[in-house]
Amino acid sequence: MRKVLVVIATALALFSCKNDEYKQYCLMAGDVAMVVTNYGARVMSLTTPDKDGNLENIVVGHKTVQEYVTPPGERFLGACVGPVANRIGGASFTLDGVEYHTPVNDNGCNTLHGGFKGVDHLVWDVVSACDTAIVFHLLHPDGFEGYPGNLDMTMTYSLNPNNEFKITYLATTDKPTPVSFSHHPFFCLRGEGNGSVEEYLMQINASHYTPIDAKSIPTGEIAPVEGTPFDFREPHLIGERIGQDNEQLVNARGYDHNWCVDKTTDGVELVCRFEDPLSGRYVEVLSDQPGLQFYSGNFFFGTENGSNGKPLDFRSSLVIETQKYPDAVNHPNFTPVILRPGEQYTHTCIFRFGVTK
Repeated sequence: MRKVLVVIATALALFSCKNDEYKQYCLMAGDVAMVVTNYGARVMSLTTPDKDGNLENIVVGHKTVQEYVTPPGERFLGACVGPVANRIGGASFTLDGVEYHTPVNDNGCNTLHGGFKGVDHLVWDVVSACDTAIVFHLLHPDGFEGYPGNLDMTMTYSLNPNNEFKITYLATTDKPTPVSFSHHPFFCLRGEGNGSVEEYLMQINASHYTPIDAKSIPTGEIAPVEGTPFDFREPHLIGERIGQDNEQLVNARGYDHNWCVDKTTDGVELVCRFEDPLSGRYVEVLSDQPGLQFYSGNFFFGTENGSNGKPLDFRSSLVIETQKYPDAVNHPNFTPVILRPGEQYTHTCIFRFGVTK
């Protein structure tokens, strides 16, 4: 524990910020230590041991909070994203006969992760904080970035002795509105800026996925993974098939797709596991959501650095997001995404960390 405390003290010093509006908080439990900020409810660092007990930060971040406010490159590092995570095709949708327009901030035609000022670019209220948990609150006002309804959101981050990082979301609205929050961590299991995710073993509990067009918008098809590079029902190295001549891999420059989870219950269950054989670190992802986005870090090119100063190279980190299906607001055959007055949006995601010996 002393070693973990030293790591956290170093991280807090590194992430100091002159703006009093932006606060940093330290959470610790089991073998996991985490620094978070109220700016975008971001995880700035997450430290775990490898198979030899060596501690490393295994998520990508920036050196200062100010770099999240005005990012030098990748915007969504460690943030909560929404109110609609992923993409809305054509930056528009029709709800109850009314057409709504959201910001065009992706591929010249789509809305990505809420717009130019999604919840990742807002300062969240901290309702409470202790050594193992922090509770955030945010009101997303009616009409902001084009979304209808006053969306009242509460989100809790907690760590427990089982080395689990648990995220719970709760939201209500006073007008019908699309809602699908997610967390956007960039995992690098050998430590920030070290190695390639192509060498990780990936397993996803899904027999179908949603193919995309050249602008990364789902075509509306729910396609089987059988016989494709998207079949991770058994563990495969990420790099094993990522370079195949496949239209879907070409469209995303690798993996950046939604898998349709083979749910067996309405509750939280294991949906994904990925492991780095070199460090021994693995992450198990548990969720109650129908979708899972896996992004293989295809748009890092070594031109920006992480919080430790190392370049963020091509496919040096990956993202796993639990979610509703992307662009579900424009596809009636996809999972429902509309929240109405009197209803509650709920979502639980757990990242469980461990090592293989």
